[in-house]
Amino acid sequence: MKKTVYLILIVMTAFLTGCFQNQSIKNDLVCIDVMKNYPEKEVIMTEIADITYVHLNADNNDYLYKGGIVCVTKNTIVVYDNASHSILFFTKEGNPKSRFNRKGQGPEEYIWARNIVYDEVYDDVFVLSSGNNEIILVYSSTGEYKRKLVLPKGIFVNPFISFDDESLFIKNARADLKRRTQNEKELPVDFFYTPFIRVSKADGIVLDYVELHDNKILLKDDRVNKENGGVFGHTTRMIKNREGLFLCNPETDTVFLYSKDGSLSPVICKTPLLKDMNQMIYMNNCADVGGYQFIETFTVRWEEGAYPFPATYYMRDKKTGEIFRQKIILPDYQGKEFFFSPLKFGMDYEYGPYFELDLIELKEAYKENKLSGKLKDLVATLNEDEDNNVFMFVRFK
Repeated sequence: MKKTVYLILIVMTAFLTGCFQNQSIKNDLVCIDVMKNYPEKEVIMTEIADITYVHLNADNNDYLYKGGIVCVTKNTIVVYDNASHSILFFTKEGNPKSRFNRKGQGPEEYIWARNIVYDEVYDDVFVLSSGNNEIILVYSSTGEYKRKLVLPKGIFVNPFISFDDESLFIKNARADLKRRTQNEKELPVDFFYTPFIRVSKADGIVLDYVELHDNKILLKDDRVNKENGGVFGHTTRMIKNREGLFLCNPETDTVFLYSKDGSLSPVICKTPLLKDMNQMIYMNNCADVGGYQFIETFTVRWEEGAYPFPATYYMRDKKTGEIFRQKIILPDYQGKEFFFSPLKFGMDYEYGPYFELDLIELKEAYKENKLSGKLKDLVATLNEDEDNNVFMFVRFK
């Protein structure tokens, strides 16, 4: 479907390079200069968003879990229990709805769920099992086996999200077979470029293939960890938004918008270029919601003990164009600072980002009189030895 995408992206790359060299931004392309000392600005969370606190009720012990949220839809919160490998479904108010466990090694079972997506409209639960990267199993929310999606041979799904009613969007970490020659050294393609595949939810047929241009920069260093071959920089390469998907290619300092019509265009860039930096700072995608864009960068430090890499969190006011470093304050939680990063939004933040608040920490804050409002009222009813953590959902105004 995208036979010309590679040529188009070469042109885009040339265009972006020109933008960097001339220090001029055209066609609404946003650029962040990571060498600039942007001011820190305190933002009161409740002034820019509506906050809802949710406790996932576990009066029934079957709904206690060790894990976290894996998917949020219009009416449902989906949790994966790492202890039992069960998939749990709660209402948006936190009440249990259903659960199932299909752990096993049979053809209709998962060893453990490495990625879960829930399509609430069709009650389809898409599960990628460890040990099998070419098949996605599909169940109902009560555990009824429906079908399996057989993906192209050689694919390595890492990870996938729901793109629309008909398709899933997959980050493929093993698409190098399409590009490599016999003389090229075998290195994981994830370090060189980012291939994405859009597949049908009905049968796994490939509907589109998207490949981002690269500069062959490794976010890896073999000196750090000899046992596993090095440390990788954290990257959030795809995030859903109202217009489609933000696809991030840190190696070329660019975030692209993949629109619902399948078109691809650069929307955010970073300067200086990664390839020109001695101390590499790379951009870890962007979340665009409400009146703001939330951008995260990582500073690559290979010395012993420096991983995870230090992060810097930026906000951009889309109305004024102002860029500043985040300092997010929640009035209900005195002394607690929050950062909006792409990871906090999850890959699919159509229904807003969320934070998991540790119940033991909340109880300590309650005793120290640091909580107020609805959060204080909720924590007062909970027992840290018997209840799940509290989630804070954020809906931007």
